[in-house]
Amino acid sequence: MAMVNITPTEIAVGCDPFTGRPRNVRMGADVQPVLRIERVRDESAAYPIAVGPRTVFDVRTPASRLRLAFQHRSRRWLVEGIDDLEDALPAAA
Repeated sequence: MAMVNITPTEIAVGCDPFTGRPRNVRMGADVQPVLRIERVRDESAAYPIAVGPRTVFDVRTPASRLRLAFQHRSRRWLVEGIDDLEDALPAAA
């Protein structure tokens, strides 16, 4: 499946204190560890004035892939895309 863009929603993200990279994602009462950071896009040099600088992370958790955006000006995390991994692998016959 492909990453599906969603309406940006605020989310709680636990970060590494030295690098600032996400370590876990909290959705409601469920906390998912970040298994791998697949892509990082730094938008601190060119950005819309209304939004401000941000960094976008594509991360993999045990249940899904997420596109997380950290807005530097407001210091908050948003989830912008999701890809459910349950259907990613074909079933064995």
